[in-house]
Amino acid sequence: MKCPYCSIPETKVIDSRLNQTGDLTRRRRECLECGGRFTTYERIEEVMPNVIKKDGRRESFVREKIYSGIQKSCQKRAITTQQIEASVVEIEKLIQSYGLKEIPSKSIGELVMATLHRLDKVAYVRFASVYREFRDVEEFLADLNQQQAQTPNETLSFPFLEKNS
Repeated sequence: MKCPYCSIPETKVIDSRLNQTGDLTRRRRECLECGGRFTTYERIEEVMPNVIKKDGRRESFVREKIYSGIQKSCQKRAITTQQIEASVVEIEKLIQSYGLKEIPSKSIGELVMATLHRLDKVAYVRFASVYREFRDVEEFLADLNQQQAQTPNETLSFPFLEKNS
């Protein structure tokens, strides 16, 4: 691992620890040249599907976008970083479980909303109001009432899965 201070590739691991869920390794390293210490994080690289955007473009799946969206929705709420991380991991595992090569961004947004709905209602409303791009309060209230009328399974239907089966 290259030292961030002097760019020498010779470093040694001082300490390694797994996080609570066991999917991330934190390593403390020391540069053999300058003695600088730094932390690295190691995660298994899992194959995620490409994301089909609203305009039809394809992009690589970026976990940080989900994390960032959830984190912004949960600002000034009693939600811990661990809860946000667990939510992102849950969404990633769900997406992987579909076994698809591509997934519409709309479906990912719906998964995020369902997760936030269980986690914190205010965070859910914040995310939904930005994600669904409401033009006015009436449109927002109509959608909110519709969501409350549906069962959780109805809100998580993925019609694209049925087409490919």
